[in-house]
Amino acid sequence: MKKHVLHLLAFLFVLPAMAQSSHPEPVTLSIGAAAPSFSLKGTDGKTYTLGSFSKAKVLAVIFSCNHCPTAQAYEERIKQLAKDYAQQQVAVVVISPNSPKAVNLGELGYTEMSDSYEEMQLRAKQHAFNFPYLYDGDDQKVSIAYGPIATPQAFVFDAARKLRYTGRLDAKEKPGTGQAEDIRNAIDAVLKGGEVQHPVQKTFGCSIKWAWKDELNKKIHDEWARRPVTLDSLNAQGVKELVSNNGDKLRLINVWATWCGPCVQELPEFVNTDRMYRERDFEFITITTDNTDKMAKALSMLKKMEASNKNYIYSGGDKYQLIDAIDPQWQGALPYTLLVEPGGKVIYRKQGAVDMMELRRAIVEHKLIGRYY
Repeated sequence: MKKHVLHLLAFLFVLPAMAQSSHPEPVTLSIGAAAPSFSLKGTDGKTYTLGSFSKAKVLAVIFSCNHCPTAQAYEERIKQLAKDYAQQQVAVVVISPNSPKAVNLGELGYTEMSDSYEEMQLRAKQHAFNFPYLYDGDDQKVSIAYGPIATPQAFVFDAARKLRYTGRLDAKEKPGTGQAEDIRNAIDAVLKGGEVQHPVQKTFGCSIKWAWKDELNKKIHDEWARRPVTLDSLNAQGVKELVSNNGDKLRLINVWATWCGPCVQELPEFVNTDRMYRERDFEFITITTDNTDKMAKALSMLKKMEASNKNYIYSGGDKYQLIDAIDPQWQGALPYTLLVEPGGKVIYRKQGAVDMMELRRAIVEHKLIGRYY
């Protein structure tokens, strides 16, 4: 396995720190400890505090996020948890602990969204969250006080707001295989006034993205910047072969030109998309329609964008042959984008600038990629 892949995996999961930090490692709240206070903005625009849930007999605080595949796998379980206990005076609140600045593009291979507040709002709306979803990514003070190890991780407090349980929701990550049994057992025990049988459970998931742990991010970015950027020639027959996609990966093709303003404006986000998914069954290819005597200019632009994916310049003089070779449905305006399955089936096509979130959703929800392991 390539060295950079190992780096990404190490950063994604709960592994020992690769570099020393002057910032103290957060400590997970101990059983019996009082719930730390908080005042955080929710995706609904409201500010929530510990007192916002004062009427609840049990408060379940779950640290989760947008991007983590494990966190995504538990979203429906958290929604069902909130629904099932709503009439039993149990409040469920979810806090995103991650600093968006500490999330590397290489960690977004299982999602179309990172962990910014704006993206949290999109995620909450898209999936109809029935619980407050709070953002702690700026100073992370609340997350430091609670000390989650991974996302998702639950903290269950009794009526006196003393911690009675912390750890996993259940032991089965894959959706449909678990029903949040561990946190449900803890909540039930607290509601009955009894002891939680297993008050501390280990948590499997993505590590918390602390703002001060950015050494690996910088290293990965520098590695990407050093990768060679090339530009090869391709005729109409070669273009047809690209679109037929006889490989085994989902193939994203973007047709652009240096003189096309919208093309140049969106190219950096295509490069980011490639960095998100390139370690999976995915590949990104660009084809510039610049004349071949402008090859040096096109290559210079690609180098500026750090586009280390596969890049081609159309070598044929007849642009209409290129249009036919790319897609009979293409009317000829730039930019043009295709997402092609192995075997040549086009599952996404767009003339003009793309909605990048929509495109990334089409990628991550394809059977070759997917949101979960």
